[in-house]
Amino acid sequence: MITAIHWDVLLSNVALVITILYGGSILFTVFMVILENRDPVKTISWGLFIILIPVIGIIGYLIFGQNYRKVKIFSRKELVDLERISSLSRDQVNELPRQKFLKNKKINEKRNIMTLLLNNSKALLTQYNKVNILINGEETFDSIINALNIAKDHIHMEFYRWESDNIGNRIKDVLVKKAREGVKIRIIYDDVGSWKISKMYLKELKKEGIKTYAFMPVRFPYLTSKANFRNHRKIIVVDGKIGFVGGFNIADKYIHGDPKVGFWRDSHLRLEGESVHSLQMIFLVDWYFISRLIIGHQPRYFPNHKVNEECLIQITSSGPDSDWSSIMQAYFAAISTAKENIFISTPYFSPNPSILTALKTASLSGVDVRIILPARSDSTIAYWNSISYIGEMLDAGIRVYLYEKGFIHAKIIMVDRVFSSIGSANVDYRSFDLNFEVNALIYNETHTISLENDFRRDLENSHLIIPGEWKKRPLKQKISASLARILGPLY
Repeated sequence: MITAIHWDVLLSNVALVITILYGGSILFTVFMVILENRDPVKTISWGLFIILIPVIGIIGYLIFGQNYRKVKIFSRKELVDLERISSLSRDQVNELPRQKFLKNKKINEKRNIMTLLLNNSKALLTQYNKVNILINGEETFDSIINALNIAKDHIHMEFYRWESDNIGNRIKDVLVKKAREGVKIRIIYDDVGSWKISKMYLKELKKEGIKTYAFMPVRFPYLTSKANFRNHRKIIVVDGKIGFVGGFNIADKYIHGDPKVGFWRDSHLRLEGESVHSLQMIFLVDWYFISRLIIGHQPRYFPNHKVNEECLIQITSSGPDSDWSSIMQAYFAAISTAKENIFISTPYFSPNPSILTALKTASLSGVDVRIILPARSDSTIAYWNSISYIGEMLDAGIRVYLYEKGFIHAKIIMVDRVFSSIGSANVDYRSFDLNFEVNALIYNETHTISLENDFRRDLENSHLIIPGEWKKRPLKQKISASLARILGPLY
């Protein structure tokens, strides 16, 4: 009898201790979320997630939720070259008011964006550039392979997704050939995004002396500090003279479509001129981050390659290592200062309150705001999260279209027929706060109008959402969108 009583007391005490520890861990984690002073929407989302599903919520927060913008993953100040870039950007800020290109009234109206990017990301303003806009996979990869084939000195490539499929093997064959010719080749691939790349594929590259590095490999026990911060950039630099940036990764689906979503619609840029040096610097900083090898400002990587065409471009990058969410701020500045129109194409739409308010304010102020979203997506949560914003945008007079030909993966913003942004960054929380991204910002009427023409062709393959019809959609769809909206800031 006494033994039974002792066991009852012991079990009740153990249960009490477990309950206290369990409740304490929940409260402590929620307290840590609040202390980060992050976006209130994210704070509430994580707090609810942890309280409603404690075990999964706490683990999820430890892996995916911690804010590394304040606790730097690495210090860029270790790079001497970045001090040089900082000095050049300060000079450009001071000299900007006296530049002749500001005599163009429409370009002058976007001067605040130029200054913003010089200050928040040291994105140098380049004036002489040749730009080729590439539409869809075949055109893009043909251009890439042609550029790789003419390399004489070096090839630098950086991608989120790289697969060892048909197009991956075509590119590998070219790289092997160039390596045997003495071309120095460096490759960065994201460890999570490129999970399908085979060990044999990488072994073949390394056998030829090609340097390959996985960006922030996710390995236990370092899972919590790296899993959520991915390199989403897509960069190619050939001989410091030719550069590529945009939305395409290296995989067959970008050419032949995806079984789940069908035709893959995307855009990319081929650049020659001063802007290529900016892409080169971003690559070399990332190379230093993963290899700890400083290449430095060697002439072979920054050759004097002049082009006669004038096109103002800033290449800006952002990530959890940067002081500011520079691409998000550029989007905000472009949207909030628009006078005529704002055209946006994005596969994933989860704007923070600032961007959403700027879009609605612009529309209510008489600006023609149109947004193309995919009618079907490669991510169910991302799709329903995007859908959840449509109602309030329609209420503000924004015209929203769903692309029906396949999956639209292009990440493009066009404003006032003179400013455009194209690159790897989506209009969502992940691109703004968690991913390493890179965009080309173009101040040029000809190229912006060309992108607008592509946008209008995409409208022909899209369905305009009618407000009255939207309000009558099934309750199941409304619930799915609302639940995804709560999870949106978390992923």
